Amino acid sequence: MTRRAERRHDEPAGTGAATASRSGRSRRRRLGRPDIAAHAGLFGVPPAAAHELGVTFLGVATLLLDDGRTAIMTDGFFSRPSLLKVGLGRIGPNDSRIDAALTRLRLGPPPAGCRLAAVIPVHTHFDHVMDSAVVAQRTGAVLVGSESAANVGRGAGLAADRIHVVRTSRPVTYGSFTLTFVASAHCPPDRFPGTITAPVVPPVRAAAYRCGEAWSVLVEHTSGRTALVQGSAGFVPGALDGQRADVAYLGVGQLGVLDEAYVRAYWRHTVEAVGARRVILIHWDDFFRSLDQPLRALPYLGDNLDVTIGILRQLAEAQGVALRMPTVWRREDPWTALP
Repeated sequence: MTRRAERRHDEPAGTGAATASRSGRSRRRRLGRPDIAAHAGLFGVPPAAAHELGVTFLGVATLLLDDGRTAIMTDGFFSRPSLLKVGLGRIGPNDSRIDAALTRLRLGPPPAGCRLAAVIPVHTHFDHVMDSAVVAQRTGAVLVGSESAANVGRGAGLAADRIHVVRTSRPVTYGSFTLTFVASAHCPPDRFPGTITAPVVPPVRAAAYRCGEAWSVLVEHTSGRTALVQGSAGFVPGALDGQRADVAYLGVGQLGVLDEAYVRAYWRHTVEAVGARRVILIHWDDFFRSLDQPLRALPYLGDNLDVTIGILRQLAEAQGVALRMPTVWRREDPWTALP
């Protein structure tokens, strides 16, 4: 009798079936995704008054910050091509999806609505930068970011005076908003590392959108309200020390498959570093799904939002920080009633 056969013979009755059942559940779990409804209690950011500073979450790390007069937008990613197209084909901006989003937001050349002053890619992977230049072109905004982002703008035919390459920790002002870009890092693993060194002319492979320079973006409004936008769950230890932000928009994509020590270090070097009292989780949604469908979490194969929220909830409760999730398309006021 072989050793394998001996082990089967020695197993208690039903053990093999139970093991197979557990294995089947495990496979189904890996192929499934977290249920957003399980975290319904976190969707409680107050709505913004019409003429007060507000933030609208638009999926992934796209945020529109506006005060009714001037607006800035991170990323501006609306095309959201399918996983199959990203993996096997060539991708580029989807004009109809971009136009639909800008119309719904009442953004565009005057007098379309609130003036969009700047589009700000937090780094240059496709799910952040791919639509940025087109959004800037459609609205009259300036594309603001790294040299890699500038090459996406050049490839889209954006005029040189509509591209602004920033310097680390050198504030820039657009209307009522002052932005400070602090060097950061992409959450590991970075599947498309490196910089973009030549104009990107879509359609191209997803790998053409290399990460480029990653930023922590500090936003200060003339009202005195401040925010940190951390578009990717990466960090540079100590980079944000001495900076302040009342609210942190915290990217959490891929955190759920990293070890707990990394998640805690990420919180320490972002939320704790700036002293944020309310944290809004972003970059948790499945960005291969169109925005005209309800948002859902990334699948377990790429992330585990349940694990991420479990750890961050512990940290937030221990430090008296309010942990929330934003509602897509809803203009919200994360500064109201801060802890």
